[in-house]
Amino acid sequence: MKILLLGKDGQVGQELQRTLLPLGKVIALGRQDANLEDPASIERALSSHAPGIIVNAAAYTAVDKAESDETTARKINADAVAVLAQYANRTNALLVHYSTDYVYDGEKNSSYVETDSTGPQSAYGRTKLEGEQAIVQSNCHALVFRTSWVFSAHGGNFIKTIMRLAKERDSLSIVADQIGAPTSAELLADVTALAIAAYKQQKPIKAGIYHLAASGETSWHGLATHVVKRLEEKGVALALSASEIRAIGTDEYPLPAIRPKNSRLDTSKLSNALGLEIPHWTIYADRTIDQLTKTDKK
Repeated sequence: MKILLLGKDGQVGQELQRTLLPLGKVIALGRQDANLEDPASIERALSSHAPGIIVNAAAYTAVDKAESDETTARKINADAVAVLAQYANRTNALLVHYSTDYVYDGEKNSSYVETDSTGPQSAYGRTKLEGEQAIVQSNCHALVFRTSWVFSAHGGNFIKTIMRLAKERDSLSIVADQIGAPTSAELLADVTALAIAAYKQQKPIKAGIYHLAASGETSWHGLATHVVKRLEEKGVALALSASEIRAIGTDEYPLPAIRPKNSRLDTSKLSNALGLEIPHWTIYADRTIDQLTKTDKK
């Protein structure tokens, strides 16, 4: 079985190159191989490799930039996804795609379930929802995973930013009224491989939209505090102490794109379908911090 992986250089894409290998022949492509802003480039990649499984880990994720460049965000997050979905429908291939908590308005008082009404408040959220809708409308076989607050040891992300700032600054102000579950790209890739294997074996998991995020919850302030405390425990030389991280409200840190205040995703549907218990966010966060500090302890 040929597996075409798009977005190989991203946080999730790098982890998927590891977890997809036991499932078939993996063809991993980056932007230079398949430009998602160009439908013809996507079609060429699909016809050239003729995959039985397409895993789309590519996306326009510059949330704030998307507010002034929604056209480009739409090309990558929606139009390109429509091309993939139409191909999957024509060829009976399986499409695996990643979406986001940003498709919701963030106003719910409890964790979101897959059947809750969407209401994106940003250009990024709108274009990601349009990508989901293109998949549904194509009637292809697809697994769509909505996730949140992705991090890894690769690329840029919040944990790596806090680790850097903790060495440079003696105080920080971090938003405390946005709640979610920091989710490791490693976890996403591991569960994706399990889901694909189960789907191929016609196990209980069915095509559809699923929430895939770590268990537990915290705020951005809580995550930053956890990161700095972990660094302190490991004896890393810092300019910042955890007690000097000030909790602020979203209104004190305005950004072009509106962030959901509630990004909590109920993962019961996926857990029940695969018979798995999704680990707490701190487990993967600590692993990532440990990995990044292996050669950095001073």
